[in-house]
Amino acid sequence: MQINLLSGPRNISTAMMYSFAQRKDTIVVDEPLYAHYLKITGLHHPGREEVMATQEQDAELVIRNLQQQNAEIVFVKHMTHHLVQTDWNFLLNAKNIILLRHPAKVFQSYHKVIAHPSIDDLGIKQSFALYHYLSVHNAHFIIVDSDDVLKNPEILLRKICSSCEIPFDNNMLEWKSGPIKEDGIWAKYWYENVHQSTGFSPYTPTLISTEIENEPTVIESMKYYNILLQHAIK
Repeated sequence: MQINLLSGPRNISTAMMYSFAQRKDTIVVDEPLYAHYLKITGLHHPGREEVMATQEQDAELVIRNLQQQNAEIVFVKHMTHHLVQTDWNFLLNAKNIILLRHPAKVFQSYHKVIAHPSIDDLGIKQSFALYHYLSVHNAHFIIVDSDDVLKNPEILLRKICSSCEIPFDNNMLEWKSGPIKEDGIWAKYWYENVHQSTGFSPYTPTLISTEIENEPTVIESMKYYNILLQHAIK
């Protein structure tokens, strides 16, 4: 079984990957389409050359290799914006989790690393497109908001596992601090917080500045976010 986590950036996607990595029946794969995305867009993210040098850049080959993994469960962490110019057909026979985070929170976190993120950088527009695609094709998916996971990790993980038709495993609630072998080579630029964690961080309200709330990118993203949030499991 393949489980695709479809997330925007600056979310709890890496913590979710660490959570699933604690299962003995599961292997996890970290953002396998990152090099493809960098190649297609030409963007210069931190560690770009390392990513391009160490990761397969052909999306078709990446997807084919994922489908040939020999494991009971293959959990694949995808950034939604990495799926640019790919055939989404590979999602149709898999379990899919669309992971949301409030766009203002994403923007506030993201622009500390990447100046002036665009709506495509935030990923919510792509999440909405994936929601529409999976709905039209009657494929499996659930929508989860990161705040709900942080408020009630066990409850939400149980619901996620139930939807994916796998048993819940208590080991998913905690892990050892530090990196895991499945981390992408970009981890040193992005994963500092999760490397210091031993589980999901307790939910704390995020203070958002008025300036960020009024960013055109955030305002446009909210249209998609509010629609998706109506369908999120609680």
